[in-house]
Amino acid sequence: MTDRALDPHSPPTSSSEPKDKETLGSFLWFVTKLVLVVLIFRSFIFSPFTIPSESMLPNLRNGDYLVAAKWPYGFSKYSLPGEPDLFEGRFFASLPERGDVAIFKHPVTGVDYVKRVIGLPGDTVAVQDGVVILNGTPLPKEDAGAADIPMSANTGCRRDGGVVMDGTICRYRQFRETLPSGRSYLTVDFGNVGARLLTDETGQIATDARGNPLRVDPDNTEPVIVPAGHLFMMGDNRDNSLDSRFPAVRDGGVGLVDAELLVGRASRVLWSSDGTAEWHLPWTWFSAARWNRIGADI
Repeated sequence: MTDRALDPHSPPTSSSEPKDKETLGSFLWFVTKLVLVVLIFRSFIFSPFTIPSESMLPNLRNGDYLVAAKWPYGFSKYSLPGEPDLFEGRFFASLPERGDVAIFKHPVTGVDYVKRVIGLPGDTVAVQDGVVILNGTPLPKEDAGAADIPMSANTGCRRDGGVVMDGTICRYRQFRETLPSGRSYLTVDFGNVGARLLTDETGQIATDARGNPLRVDPDNTEPVIVPAGHLFMMGDNRDNSLDSRFPAVRDGGVGLVDAELLVGRASRVLWSSDGTAEWHLPWTWFSAARWNRIGADI
């Protein structure tokens, strides 16, 4: 054995250097592949979304975390994380079916919204006394009992339409609405709540040419023909949803939604929280979970 081999201060042999480089390179390649897989999955297959409001009660609740299928309506820049302006239009474009719960971008703010598709291009949609009139025919609306929604940190009770039961449950009137295809779903209806004042993008009350405040009665709207490439969207919580019955304004209605703004089709609830969880207290993640909501179909 040579003195060099016995010297503790001698540099490592060259045979170990390629091994170290290969190990680092393999790790970086693994990370790159992982990032690519996640990007492809989120862009073209499924992506998570949260429900921040009560406009889709009783089917979706504030605090639900759902997964949306990205492929049913085609792909656009809105399919990609960060929405990079790499291309225009939509590839493999397809319109939703009536009754789909679709996620789309608000036409003014670009924020994710979720509503149900009621009218397709060429359809005529109106509302009379809370009943949807599709192409001149009222959609069947049957009494479906009560929707009992547990109250929590993120779920209140609208006093103009709900009744508090035992201090913990908000009870709403529930109906089953059926489309011409036979597809049906539950809705919440407060009754005739009357007209609402409209606001513009600055939050100011919108007015007509004479300076009179503009109002919309969500239970009674004039017939509107859905133009080509657009959709008529409504929330299932009919008296607590700013949707296509209202003009598109910041933090307000969405108007007739351009199909180019579609992001995906809501598929299933992955997780649901009552709003009491604190991120720095991991055990509260489980105590706040609404276990009966997890895995619910949409």
